[in-house]
Amino acid sequence: MSARVNYGTHPAAIAKVLDAVGDAAMVLSYEEDRAFAAVSLNRFGAIGSVRLDWHGVEVLERSDVFDGGQLRRMVRGYADASELAVVFWGNLAVPSVALEAGMVAVHAETVLEYSAECWIYLVDSGVLIEFQDGEGFTAGRVPG
Repeated sequence: MSARVNYGTHPAAIAKVLDAVGDAAMVLSYEEDRAFAAVSLNRFGAIGSVRLDWHGVEVLERSDVFDGGQLRRMVRGYADASELAVVFWGNLAVPSVALEAGMVAVHAETVLEYSAECWIYLVDSGVLIEFQDGEGFTAGRVPG
């Protein structure tokens, strides 16, 4: 099955996130998801199917803490509250969402509750935060 056909077929998986942030989040179409991925996730190499290769990339911070408090601190540290943030999940069946970084910070626990991995792209800052459950966070500049 192609990624396009599978994309976004399980929005209920992030219902808690959408309920928590209300109208502040926009569920991205496949085309929007792929456009944001092209300027963020796709600029990294991959290690396996769900890990980014951070070799040769400007890493700003690594943390082996993997909770909402740490995500909140990182988002607030690298983005203005009104900056656009795109949250990608480890499964394309779950649609990506775009919302203000401040909302990601406020609802950090809920964002992390759904998936064992996710990526938060801070659009204006050009920073990507990778979350791997059980391992922590890595934040770095998206390669040019």
